[in-house]
Amino acid sequence: MGKRKQPKKYAIYAVAVAVLAAGSIDSAAAANWFKLEGISPVQAPLLNFSGFFIPLYKYMNGTAAENGQTPRFNLVAPQDTSSKSFNILFAHIMLRGNINKHISYMLAGEFGNNQFTHVGGNYTPQLMDAHATFSYVPGARFEVGIIRAPGPEEDMQGYPNFAFGFNYSTVVQQLMLQPFYSTNTNYGSGPYESYSVPGKNIMGNNAFRYPGAEVMDWFRAGNMEYAYGVMVGNFGPLVATNTSSGALVAARLQASYILKGFGPIHGPFRSDVTGFLWYQHANPIFNGQSYSMTRDGLGLTYTQGYMHRWGRWLKFEYIRGSGMIDAPAVFNAYAGAAPTLTDAQVYPGSQNTAKGYYVSGGFFVTNRLEFDLRYDFYDRLPNVATQERIFKTWAIGGQYHITKSTRIMVDYFVRSVKIPDLSGIPPAQRVLPQSVADAADNEFAVTAFIAF
Repeated sequence: MGKRKQPKKYAIYAVAVAVLAAGSIDSAAAANWFKLEGISPVQAPLLNFSGFFIPLYKYMNGTAAENGQTPRFNLVAPQDTSSKSFNILFAHIMLRGNINKHISYMLAGEFGNNQFTHVGGNYTPQLMDAHATFSYVPGARFEVGIIRAPGPEEDMQGYPNFAFGFNYSTVVQQLMLQPFYSTNTNYGSGPYESYSVPGKNIMGNNAFRYPGAEVMDWFRAGNMEYAYGVMVGNFGPLVATNTSSGALVAARLQASYILKGFGPIHGPFRSDVTGFLWYQHANPIFNGQSYSMTRDGLGLTYTQGYMHRWGRWLKFEYIRGSGMIDAPAVFNAYAGAAPTLTDAQVYPGSQNTAKGYYVSGGFFVTNRLEFDLRYDFYDRLPNVATQERIFKTWAIGGQYHITKSTRIMVDYFVRSVKIPDLSGIPPAQRVLPQSVADAADNEFAVTAFIAF
């Protein structure tokens, strides 16, 4: 009997590890991300292979600005050559398990076509996760390697773990998915103490991860759970050592009240109410100088009844940034264009700020069919009147959950860009920036998440 049950037992362990490692934790889940992403299930085997891939189709009208060029926010990233396209957004291959009862590890490579694998304008698959967690000291688990930095909820959940076609809120896209820039280049200066960075000098983005070490743990007291994580690391990609003049510091504190009676009370789909706050600071080297970059935020989530009829979730988060602020390129290169239009604009000074928030929610009308709604707001560079831009996006979507790790999403995004103050721009120069803002297209997306 024991031998006949063994394959079934390990199959259960494998499924559990695959679900967690694939990050198939839906946005309808507020949970202990430190536990779910830092350690494997207690009885998981030494070796477990898993992964996921995310095919999608996006459609926008491709509206052009006054100069006849299509703004890049109306083109499908990362190539930015078409307003409608099929893509394999993410393709993740992972190996995860327990070395012993005190040590968990995970290795993961990313092979999809996205901003993380788009390095210097070329497709470059990369190692995304490589970390081990040591759970020997009560109250302090130590994690080392390439680590997801403690931060906002969309960061902690990971790439495939929420709705809306895997489109992050604008504030997270522009403030937290930090691009890395080549440090051995002198960049041309622009207005308002900015610098122009060509696409060939953008070395992908951080994918919310940095090389470093983290101490973390969680504690239960009745229905309450408290968790913390504090990380010290290198600001920059794994292969670079000269991208920062000091250590990256990141921390997050959270408290959860576990809800019983409707839906799971543990695991990635746990029913709970969670409040959290977080902080990140780094000193990136840019154009031969060291600058300050700070991000912080707070939020609240509520989840109950994942994949149950009438199950629901709500989420709010406020995020702000100071120091280095990035503005993506407005257009692709074209004849006669100024670098300020076709290169990314980086504003590294400590006086620069940005802020934003999102409110989102979902509702299960059956145990498999879910409808979602999100509003997000991002105010970039309010300290520079002529460069300030306000982004507002409504997202409405539906998901059909085939299983807990396979689902199909259909989403529609209503987008707007505003220039609050045109008075600082000479009248003759206002037409183009206003036409760019007015050109923002709505977006339609069909996406699938498939784990194995």
